[in-house]
Amino acid sequence: MSTFTIDTGTSRATPTPVPGKRMTVPAIRSRKKDGKTEQPLVMLTAYTMRMAQLLDPHCEMLLVGDSLGQVIYGLPSTVPVTMEMMCAHGAAVVRGSWHSLVGVDMPFGSYEASPEQAFQSASRIMKETGCAAVKLEGGEAMAPTIDFLTHRGIPVIGHVGLTPQAVNVLGGYGARGKNADEAKKIIGDAKAVADAGAFCIVVEGVMEEIAEKVTEAVAVPIIGIGASPKCDGQVLVTEDMLGLFERTPRFVKRYADMANEIGAAVATYAEEVRERSFPTEEQTYRPKK
Repeated sequence: MSTFTIDTGTSRATPTPVPGKRMTVPAIRSRKKDGKTEQPLVMLTAYTMRMAQLLDPHCEMLLVGDSLGQVIYGLPSTVPVTMEMMCAHGAAVVRGSWHSLVGVDMPFGSYEASPEQAFQSASRIMKETGCAAVKLEGGEAMAPTIDFLTHRGIPVIGHVGLTPQAVNVLGGYGARGKNADEAKKIIGDAKAVADAGAFCIVVEGVMEEIAEKVTEAVAVPIIGIGASPKCDGQVLVTEDMLGLFERTPRFVKRYADMANEIGAAVATYAEEVRERSFPTEEQTYRPKK
């Protein structure tokens, strides 16, 4: 049960919440002490101002994931996502939150070429959104870039295991670490990313044993998605968790059935419009008597 309550007086007309003290990068990092995290960290994705308002009181971190390409724009993968998309949605989520640390994904093609390219992209994201951190995919190969960013004032969230931006190389979204070589690489990638300065790491779609070993081996918090309950925290795509899609990945637990609820509400609205029972007197403007 969350200890936070929504009491900001926000509406569509006044969407900016009351300023408050946000979670910080050091606060997130310090949740893991002596290799253990007493209370797991809660992270969810957010792409809009209103969703950020609803999620913020219950989360330590909100991730503006490049999954918005599929969730919001109907793209087949995260590969086509642009910097403009990430900056626009990132700024909206920052405006709609006041407690959570907001991290924004760096889109495919915006950081891989060189540490200098990554810095240009990351600094733009932070300037245009007001977020506290960026997230980038990749393991040992990206360690020099992470080191470059963190030494220049840009906090980094790592991402290893199943990396969706590499879907064309991986050949799909199947779980990783099914053999000894893959397992060794994932553990090595996590260590390299942590040593380079990432303050937490998302580990996605890996065998439970690997997730547990990574969590034990790395000093910074490990946030699992399709990993192990023994991770230091968990993240899900909010729309999956709320049941807004009929099909969800195996690792998702559906905490609601919003697709059917929305469909039923819209069906009732359509019926009332067609039979002229909406709007009623209560929703109609009339001159005062």
